[in-house]
Amino acid sequence: MREGAAVRRERVLEAVRTRGEVRVTQLAAELDVSVVTLRRDVEELARRGQLRRGHGVARSLSPTPAQHDASAPAVGLIVPENHSYLFEAVRGARTTLEAAGVRMALHIAPHQPGSEQAMARQAVQQGVRGLLVSPRWRTAACAVRDEEWLAELSVPAVLMERRPPPGSPLHAHDSVRSDHWYGAHLALDHLVSLGHRRIVLAARDDSPTARTLRAAFAQIAGEREEVAEWAVVLSAGPADHTASGPGRTRQAREGAASPLDLPAVLREHRATAAVLHADVDALMLVQQLREQGIQVPQDCSVVAYDDVVAALGSPPLTAVAPPKEEIGRAAAELLLRRLRHPRGTAPEAVRRIELLPELKVRGSTAQVAQADG
Repeated sequence: MREGAAVRRERVLEAVRTRGEVRVTQLAAELDVSVVTLRRDVEELARRGQLRRGHGVARSLSPTPAQHDASAPAVGLIVPENHSYLFEAVRGARTTLEAAGVRMALHIAPHQPGSEQAMARQAVQQGVRGLLVSPRWRTAACAVRDEEWLAELSVPAVLMERRPPPGSPLHAHDSVRSDHWYGAHLALDHLVSLGHRRIVLAARDDSPTARTLRAAFAQIAGEREEVAEWAVVLSAGPADHTASGPGRTRQAREGAASPLDLPAVLREHRATAAVLHADVDALMLVQQLREQGIQVPQDCSVVAYDDVVAALGSPPLTAVAPPKEEIGRAAAELLLRRLRHPRGTAPEAVRRIELLPELKVRGSTAQVAQADG
């Protein structure tokens, strides 16, 4: 049931008071009414002396911070620097926001503790009405430190490609991310279907995606009867940690903080396949194997995780591709919904959305050459 004219006009006034000036077409889309209806509302409110009409816009009668800076963005987007994966999500968010007539400002957080918080404070001071935030969260402790200030933001915020743990201050906040458990399943299922029974995952330790992927891989590999031996190793992090399992057993050991010799790890486990997070590490592994006379995929199959540059490899790499642009679009759509229905003004449930990755099969995986014992 659509809201009545009185309620709708009050929302028009609130939007004008908050922003100072708003385009009629944009506000009609936000309130889900026709432009004709919204124009009549603006005309009536102007007749009552509650706002001023302009050419295609409605203006507040009193100055607001938004009016002092006509170029103030409506939405801020915060991502860490040097993160090509998330920049694809930025493209998706920008497309959605521009289609809705909403200006976006991109804030790049440097590799420094507290940088995301500083960027958020700056964006709010510039007058944004909402934020899309993708904190780096290099460690679980970093995530805990960020939860408090994120939960206390004065504007609506949507977490993008991040999911806080259950019970945290951000548990009941809107978020959109890829289902990386399903991504691990896709990689393992593909390799098992090709006859691979000894598989290694090498993943970084500096992002929530890497930590989720490692845990999912270990769980799935440990539960699949077909997998004779598996291993999870850190390709980057504080130390070279290895978790492995022959069949159903699992053990762990720690080594010195030195560059990972992944070909040696593959030989140790007699692995015929490897999954690498992320693409660059997978491309480097193919090069290392080639230098040692090991051909991909004839001798060893390789699956990349992220699919940012995997298709550019030689051979082009089979890859798990999270829906990066769709993550950005879904996060932007979620924020626009929240801006239309702020908490306390209308029933609008908190949403925690997960989108499924897909597998892009290319030239780096093949049927295992022979059964491994």
